[in-house]
Amino acid sequence: MTSDPQAAKTQEAMIHLMVTVSASDSDMTDRELAKMGDVVRTMPVFSGFDPDSLLDVAKKSQQLMQQDGALGDLLSSIVDLIPPRLRDTAYAIAVEIAAADLSVRPEEQRILQLLRGHLGVDTLTAAAIERAAIIRHRTMV
Repeated sequence: MTSDPQAAKTQEAMIHLMVTVSASDSDMTDRELAKMGDVVRTMPVFSGFDPDSLLDVAKKSQQLMQQDGALGDLLSSIVDLIPPRLRDTAYAIAVEIAAADLSVRPEEQRILQLLRGHLGVDTLTAAAIERAAIIRHRTMV
């Protein structure tokens, strides 16, 4: 983890969002798990985060999801740890996970809709992020 305690909390919150999106359809695919690893290793917002601790944080995320009864409350508590200037980044990361298996299921769409509201991501920004993810994950066939 990074030596900055606030940055570490923000990074963990973003991992919690990725796990929440991935688990929303009750199936965390290998592609989604691989994408989480890619995101943590390559995105500047995870600078200083130890990729080897991803699995531990993901397990903690699953425990949080099982404890909290209301998804909205869980999302609110996670979002509170993400500074406003990084909320569109958090949404972009969540969209990357949803798009990782080349189709966004209705459950994932619903989570993304809830996230947009909790993160305060406006419609135009959300549409741009989503469109960019579609383009990045397009296949030849």
